[in-house]
Amino acid sequence: MANKEEKADEKQTSWKDFIYNPRTGEFIGRTASSWALIFLFYLVFYGFLAGMFTLTMWVMLQTLDDHTPRYRDRVANPGLVIRPKSMEIAFNRSIPQQYNSYVQHLESFLQKYNDSMQEANELCPEGMYFEQDDVEEKKVCQFKRSLLRQCSGLADSTFGYSEGQPCILVKMNRVIGLRPRGDPHINCAAKRENPLQMQYFPSEGRLDKSYFPYYGKKAHQNYVQPVVAIKLLLAEEDYNSELAIECKVEGTDLLNNDDRDKFLGRVTFRVHVSK
Repeated sequence: MANKEEKADEKQTSWKDFIYNPRTGEFIGRTASSWALIFLFYLVFYGFLAGMFTLTMWVMLQTLDDHTPRYRDRVANPGLVIRPKSMEIAFNRSIPQQYNSYVQHLESFLQKYNDSMQEANELCPEGMYFEQDDVEEKKVCQFKRSLLRQCSGLADSTFGYSEGQPCILVKMNRVIGLRPRGDPHINCAAKRENPLQMQYFPSEGRLDKSYFPYYGKKAHQNYVQPVVAIKLLLAEEDYNSELAIECKVEGTDLLNNDDRDKFLGRVTFRVHVSK
């Protein structure tokens, strides 16, 4: 019985000595000077790594431009998007609750195009790029929502939805430095044999060159994209059926037929209006 107690005491003493040995001054098997050397080594080692990381980040940041991404090869050609932001627009023209969300979305989107706000921007000559490469603070060309006429929401606050002839806004995604050649314009068509009557605002769906190039969010803070409004002139036979409509940017060198990306220079959406 005494042997068992002695072995238990020795085991407990050995654990205590491992944690701190008062005879040698060791803590967890190492003296204070040994621990200090290890701490110093790792301090220098990780300090060196942190310094190398900081240096490489600093060198990389020196190569970056605050206004323009260094590599833009993947977004050289813009895509098209529509407003209201829905690929399937379906509603009954007699039930306002079904199209109110579309109307509110359009009204919210066009707030920054209000004529009162756009008066502060530049009245740029049409058909010419608005080059500002040598100017630090970039100016913005006017694009008043009144240019959208029947689709501006000014005369008709429902954007044609209450009469069953809805307006759709089409715009290109922003690409820094883009200068589209030719005469860029938006052209839409229904995917069916019989053509669907449409009206374009501005006329002919033009995207004037004066709104290009775009210099980036930081340099071009108040920039507004040109938009094209398409008013769908639905006839009686067009109601209560689903229409697939495709819009493309044409008259320019921009791509609009890449099978790998259905939004590259084009957009397809569906409209279903019931009476």
